[in-house]
Amino acid sequence: MVWVEFVLSAILITLAATQLAKYGDIIAIRTGLSGMFIGVLLLAGATSLPEVLTSINALKQGTPNLAAGNLFGSNTINMLILAVIDMIHCRRRILRKAAFKHALTGSISVFLIGLAVYFMMVKIPVQLGWIGLDSLLIILCYFIGVRLIEKNSSHGSGFSTKKEIPQGTPTLWRGLAGFFIAAGLLVLINPFMVRSANQIADITGLGATFIGTVLVALVTSLPELVTAIVAVRIGADDMAIGNLFGSNMFNVFALGLTDLFYTQGNFLSSIDPSFLIIGMAGLLMTGMGLIGNLAKLEKRIVLFEVDAIALVLIYIASLWLLYKR
Repeated sequence: MVWVEFVLSAILITLAATQLAKYGDIIAIRTGLSGMFIGVLLLAGATSLPEVLTSINALKQGTPNLAAGNLFGSNTINMLILAVIDMIHCRRRILRKAAFKHALTGSISVFLIGLAVYFMMVKIPVQLGWIGLDSLLIILCYFIGVRLIEKNSSHGSGFSTKKEIPQGTPTLWRGLAGFFIAAGLLVLINPFMVRSANQIADITGLGATFIGTVLVALVTSLPELVTAIVAVRIGADDMAIGNLFGSNMFNVFALGLTDLFYTQGNFLSSIDPSFLIIGMAGLLMTGMGLIGNLAKLEKRIVLFEVDAIALVLIYIASLWLLYKR
C-alpha cells in the first residue's frame, strides 16, 4: 500500500509541476521575457517547487536527511537529464548549443553548490535566532547571482518586448490562475509523497539518506525532465539548458531556505556527512556540464558525446559510493 501511495503521489506531483511550468511559460510570454531568462529563473523556480515543498515536509516529519538528499540528489539528476536529452537528440548536439549563453548561470551554480559543501564541512556554529549564518549567506549569494544574470540578460536578448505573442496564447490572468492552482495542488499532495518515502526507507532498510538522494530526488526532478524534453522538441534549447542550470541554483537556495523551517539548530551542520559525496558529485557534474559546453569537445563514442557519457558514469559511481557508505 505504501508503494501505491508513493507512485500515485509521484504521478500527481509530476502532472501538477508540469502544469506549473506550462502556465509559467504563458506568464513569461505575456510579460515579454526571453527564453534564457525564462529558463533560468521562472521555469527553474516553478519546476523546483516540488523540491522545496518536499524538503519542508521532510523537516516537519522529522527527517532532515530526506530533505538534504532530495536537494543534493536533484542537482545530480538535473545534470543527468542534460546528458540524457543530449543523447536523445545526438544529431543536434544539445550540449554544444549552450556555449557562452549559460556560462554565467553554470558558473554561479558551481559556486553555490561548492559553497554549500564547504559550509557542511566547516560547520559554522554562528546563528541569527534559529537560522544559521551559513544558510543566510547562501540565500544572499543566490540573490546576488540572480541579479547578475538579470543584468547580463538585459545587455542583449534578456528582455524581448518586440516579440509577437503567438496566436491562441491564453491571457496573463489565466496563466496566473493556472500557475497558482497547480502550486496549490503541489502543496496538498507533497506531504503524502514524503510520508510514503519515509515508510519505504524504513521498510527497505536503505535509510532516508539513500531514499532521499535517489527515489525522492528522481520524483521531484521529473518536472525538469518533462519540461526539458518538451522545450528541446520545440527548438527552445536555451530554455531547456537554462532550466537545468537554473534549477541547480534554485536547489542550493532551497537548501538555505529550508533552514528557516528547521528549529533544532544549524541545518547544514546537522546533515549526515555522507551527503558530502552526493554534494561533490553535483559539483563535479555541474562543472563538467559547463566545461563541456565551453570547450566544445568533438570526441564521440558511437553516437554519444564523451562528456554526456561521463556525466552518466559519475552519477552511477556517486550512487554506488553513497550506497556503500
